[in-house]
Amino acid sequence: MAEGRSVTDTHATRLVRRVVQEHRRAVLLMAVGFIVNVLLYVFVVRPLNQSVATVEQRTVSAEQAKTAAQAEFNQANGTLTGKDRARKELDTFYSMVLAQDLSGARRLTYGRVQRLAQENRLAYQGSRYEPVEERGSTLTKLKVNVELTGTYNNLRSFIHAIESAPQFVVIENISLAEGSNEGSLRLAMDLSTYYRSASQ
Repeated sequence: MAEGRSVTDTHATRLVRRVVQEHRRAVLLMAVGFIVNVLLYVFVVRPLNQSVATVEQRTVSAEQAKTAAQAEFNQANGTLTGKDRARKELDTFYSMVLAQDLSGARRLTYGRVQRLAQENRLAYQGSRYEPVEERGSTLTKLKVNVELTGTYNNLRSFIHAIESAPQFVVIENISLAEGSNEGSLRLAMDLSTYYRSASQ
C-alpha cells in the first residue's frame, strides 16, 4: 500500500512537472499575479480597511457629539423660551393686575374696602395708608390699615370677599376685639398691594 502511494505521488509529481514545463509562461504569470495580489492586500487593501474603520469610528463619535450638542441647544433654547414666557407673564401681571400708580392702588384698596364693607353691613370706622418704597425693587408697596365693626358672620363674609377677589390685595394681619355694642366685633386689618414706582 505504501508502494501504491509513492507510485501515485511520483506520478502526480511528474504530472505537475510536465504541466509546469509545458505551460511555464502561464504558471509564471499566475505566480506573479498571486504575489502581486498578496502585496496589494498587505500594502493597500488592509491599510485602507483600517482607515475605513477609523473613519467609521470618527463618524460615530461625530454623530454622538452632534446629538449631545443638539440636546444642549434644545435645552438652552427651552430656557430662553421659558424666560421669554416668564417675562411676558410678568409684564402682563404688571400691566393688567397691579395698579399703575398710587391713586390706582388707593382705589384698589380704599374704594373696594368701603364698597365691600357696605355690602356686608359693616360700619367703616376709619383707615390710613402708607406707601413704602422697597430698596432695589421696581415696585412700591401700599400698606393700608382699616378698622371696621360688625357681626362675626358679616366680618367673615367681608374677609372672604377680599381674599377671593381677582385684584392683587394681600391681607397681612387681622385682629379682632369686642365692639362697643353687644354682639359686635371690632376688626383691625392690615392690607397691602403694589404698584409700579414713579421712576419706572
